[in-house]
Amino acid sequence: MTNPTRRQFLATTSAAAAATTLAAARPQTVHAAEDNMIRVGLLGCGGRGTGAAINALTVDNGPMTLVAMGDVSENKMKSSYTSLSEKKKIGTKVDVPEERRYIGFDAYKKVMDTLEPGDVVILATPAAFRWVHYSYAIERGLNVFMEKPVTIDAPTSVRMLEINKAAIAKNLKVAVGLMCRHCVARQELFDRIQNGEIGDLMMLRAYRMAGPTGSAAAPPNTGDLSELMYQIKHFHGFLWLSGGAVSDFLIHNIDESCWMKNAWPVKAIACGGRHYRGEDVDQNFDVYSIEYTFDDGAKLFVDGRTMPGCKREFASFAHGTKGSAVISTASHTPAKARIYSGQSFEKDNLTWEFPQPEPNPYQVEWDDLVAAIRNDTAYNEVERGVMASAVTSMGRMAAHTGQEITLDEFMKHDHEFAPNVDQLTLDSDSPLQLNAQGKYNVPMPGLVKNREYL
Repeated sequence: MTNPTRRQFLATTSAAAAATTLAAARPQTVHAAEDNMIRVGLLGCGGRGTGAAINALTVDNGPMTLVAMGDVSENKMKSSYTSLSEKKKIGTKVDVPEERRYIGFDAYKKVMDTLEPGDVVILATPAAFRWVHYSYAIERGLNVFMEKPVTIDAPTSVRMLEINKAAIAKNLKVAVGLMCRHCVARQELFDRIQNGEIGDLMMLRAYRMAGPTGSAAAPPNTGDLSELMYQIKHFHGFLWLSGGAVSDFLIHNIDESCWMKNAWPVKAIACGGRHYRGEDVDQNFDVYSIEYTFDDGAKLFVDGRTMPGCKREFASFAHGTKGSAVISTASHTPAKARIYSGQSFEKDNLTWEFPQPEPNPYQVEWDDLVAAIRNDTAYNEVERGVMASAVTSMGRMAAHTGQEITLDEFMKHDHEFAPNVDQLTLDSDSPLQLNAQGKYNVPMPGLVKNREYL
């Protein structure tokens, strides 16, 4: 349930590797090619997928090359390929001729079939497809970088934990894009908090309050795209695809706060509402306020907002019996982590701060993954990624239903948002259809209590 710091990871590598050898007849997963080349495939060519590919090709640890790309949008594919191939320093590492740029829901198989066991595939499509793509990556013996969230509902959370057992047995190296855990400033802060520098941690606060973000506010479909392709284009706006604004945006602040507490919360209550909707037709609330409770009674308060014209805050804080800490300052990096002697973040109370500049955690997470592949050390972040995703979804569900939800209740829930997602084609109907009023069903707290939407 916890994530080790890099120092702890290195100290326990030998023991973890020895334990992994107990798995039955696992194949060797370090790339065996004579040229020592790690080949990379990219699934999901949006901004995050393209960014992950840039980070992969920037790693200074042996040769790497991008050899295949896949998406359901030809425009995104073209834009991503152009951005990657024309970027200085990595453009020469992009070897993706047109015949290895695949379009369609089966593109994941075509991309992974171009790779060899021990290569790396980037899974950066909307989260609804994560378990499908991860299953095939394991079958092909590929190391994996998957974006967050890992899951968006209870059934897929349970499924991913089960699927991951096969990856562990094969000694595959799997990273999850919760890059804040690889931030060296936060890692030192974690050590200091665990060593008692701010006392017992009683309260944490996390905020991501901004204007309209990503595709969370989706305009009506003009009819130029099918319902399925329209929803994928605006995937932040639809729960079956991304878990919505909570799962895709708030997960980092929730995860880093739970990390500092060194525990996952056991229950959640929450509020939320839709306000200035205009013509937008997505399923998101405009504001979310979640109260998480840990087993010892400590609280994590999370506020999310995507409304223009309001105060903005993008930070996380920890409060203990002896002092307080800034986990992150503004956005994800630099964290500028620091500790104060009291509960007020006044300069006179400052007792420690991480020196600047900080290494970029988006790059460090890739450095760590490739190092594990090159050195054949045990490396699998999926369980932590699933738990961070499930805890985030638990808070979202509490807001959408108006009920108190325990983690145990959430993990046993049977509402799978897209049960047949593995069967979708470009001609398929979307798992979410318009209702009789020509709108998408949205959460109705207090009216629909046993699931997030009808």
